[in-house]
Formats: sequence, structure tokens, C-alpha cells
Amino acid sequence: MAEITAAAVKALREKTDLPMMECKKALTEAGGDEAKAMQILREMFKKVQEKRA
Repeated sequence: MAEITAAAVKALREKTDLPMMECKKALTEAGGDEAKAMQILREMFKKVQEKRA
């Protein structure tokens, strides 16, 4: 498992404007890969938006 640093979480948070814990969860799930984490976050929040609609 990749080490998730605070700097990586901060960088992803700045790019997405999403909560820090959501960014950390996505990075952990993606094994530290920022591009994969962004895709995971898109899918996660797409489902949330569909529920609200």
C-alpha cells in the first residue's frame, strides 16, 4: 500500500475543492495515484448527485 502524504491530500483537495477526508479516502483506494483518485471522486460524487436529483 502506498504511503499517503498530507501534501498529496492537500494537492488533490486544492484541485477538487472536496473535503479532505474524501480526498484521502480516494487516494488510499487508488494506491496513491492522483489520476485514479480523481476518477474515483468523480464517480463517488456523481452517485451522490443522482440521489439528490
